[in-house]
Amino acid sequence: MTRAATAASSIDLSRRDLTLDIARVFCVMSVVVIHLLMVGVGRDADGALVVSRPLENQPWFAPVTWAGQIMPLFFVVGGFASITAWRSLRRRGGDAAEYVRGRVLRLAQPALPLYAFYAVVLGGAALVGVDPSLLAVVAQGAGAPLWFLAAYTLCQALVPAMARLHLRAPRRTVAALAVGAVLVDALRYSSGIDPVGLANLFFVWLLVQQLGFWYADGWFADRRPWQLVLVAGACYLALLPMTVVGPYSTDMLTNLNPPTVPLVLLGLAQACILRLIRPALARLMRTRPARAAVFVIGSRLMTIYLWHLPIIIVLSGIALLIPGASPEPATTAWWWTRPVLWAMVMTTIFGLSFLVGRWEAPRPIGITPPVAVVAVAVVIAFVPNFLVMQWYLNLVFALTGVVLLGAAVLMLGRWPTRATTDAPVATPMTSRR
Repeated sequence: MTRAATAASSIDLSRRDLTLDIARVFCVMSVVVIHLLMVGVGRDADGALVVSRPLENQPWFAPVTWAGQIMPLFFVVGGFASITAWRSLRRRGGDAAEYVRGRVLRLAQPALPLYAFYAVVLGGAALVGVDPSLLAVVAQGAGAPLWFLAAYTLCQALVPAMARLHLRAPRRTVAALAVGAVLVDALRYSSGIDPVGLANLFFVWLLVQQLGFWYADGWFADRRPWQLVLVAGACYLALLPMTVVGPYSTDMLTNLNPPTVPLVLLGLAQACILRLIRPALARLMRTRPARAAVFVIGSRLMTIYLWHLPIIIVLSGIALLIPGASPEPATTAWWWTRPVLWAMVMTTIFGLSFLVGRWEAPRPIGITPPVAVVAVAVVIAFVPNFLVMQWYLNLVFALTGVVLLGAAVLMLGRWPTRATTDAPVATPMTSRR
């Protein structure tokens, strides 16, 4: 066990619900595993490089996504953490601008070096003459996780407002978001205009985040186990007519972007299941190894989430250069190489975290910027991730991300203090005191 892990296992975490921490780690690690099984790099009969998606071609893939689509759970857990942090900040006298500043900075700052990496790699590949069609496929896959930053930035920026609505009218807030989500999907599928569904970045994810607020308030804790089982079962049963007869896909990953109503049902079911298994998770988190593992992984979650796909692609490309190291995707030999590649990916990310991990813990300098400045920074932090989500990653969007995220980080991270602004210019006499 590393020194960091040893120290983490002895920290007093009596006031923290560690079952939420392990749930968050589980969500991100699940994403890594899914993407590891989705990326197949090989060569065709002519020796040309081919990138495929072996996992999605399996006949059992769609049913498995009903359990494997864990992003709603991440937003539930995020909602719990968000309203807890917001209430804590309010007790200390903080305001909405201060909250949004810190939360959005935690999303924009780790993404900045990734966009810079993509800009250099995509620009360099174009200069050396890499096949544009192949480059587009690789970039599309590498940028796939960035949709989360767009959705989560939006949700985090609205936490103070949604927390106030939750305090005043919790049921009506949930009902209004649910009606909005249903209406957006109805309009999208009846008109055949998919971009209409983008409005559910607001309704669906805010509704799932709101479930996290209810989790923090003890609604799920107040339910008996049989009630939680009943609610979770009803959610999954409701998905059957929605996907078999209704307009939704049986593949819950397809229902992800734009987000759809089935994700709300998954989020509610997953919140119930999380509460049901909470006693077992609590017992697990009372052990030193579990606390240490969750701390070590949890302190690098953004690095793991943002960098795992480019690392998977790079390592898969390197394997092509080693005879016998890159079996044909979807073959038995290829499936057996996945655990080995997982270990290599995690080892590489752990090493990389010492270089880029410092971007995960922003240290804002100075007073909180004016509300208008924070609002502008939120918008420009949202835009590049939204562009990638909607039209996939390319060199132009990578450069756009570097510029806009860099500006957002500067606007939110460094703001002159009043003391600095109002202080007189130091003289040689005063500067030596």
